[in-house]
Amino acid sequence: MEVFRLIHTVKPGETLAQISRDYRTPLPAIIQANPMINPNVIYPGQSIVIPGLPDPNTIPFQIDVSLSSRSLSLLKDGVLQKQYPIAVGRILHGTPVGSFIIINKAPNPGGPFGTMWMSLSKQHYGIHGTNDPSSIGKAVSRGCIRMYNHDVEELAAIVPIGTLVTIHP
Repeated sequence: MEVFRLIHTVKPGETLAQISRDYRTPLPAIIQANPMINPNVIYPGQSIVIPGLPDPNTIPFQIDVSLSSRSLSLLKDGVLQKQYPIAVGRILHGTPVGSFIIINKAPNPGGPFGTMWMSLSKQHYGIHGTNDPSSIGKAVSRGCIRMYNHDVEELAAIVPIGTLVTIHP
């Protein structure tokens, strides 16, 4: 059986330490999975293997987040399955734009994160529920994607770890 691996493409300004934090993967594990790289010299465009995470291309689901329409679309094999209303980051705490993956899930994280937390491959950011349902549809978070608790629970039950999340204006 072939082992699918996640390949991260280095972005300008990234360090191996930051990549390690973004994917919550120990730095020694990344260095071990990439024996041909110099851990002190990485460059934009370089491919880095992230051990322990599946290749998103092997997963039929994708998540598309539109910040302007404040909606999250669940796609399967490129076909829209469902659309959810969301809250996004407020001024000075914008939701990051780009491609990320879901790297873990935590039920009942408590407080403002509602009943489910799904970490994105960017440190401190995720898709989560809320203890303030009136915030959905607004730009109020500290950069995370906030959903109704029943919606985020439904989404988390469908998408596996490794699912691609594309966030755009």
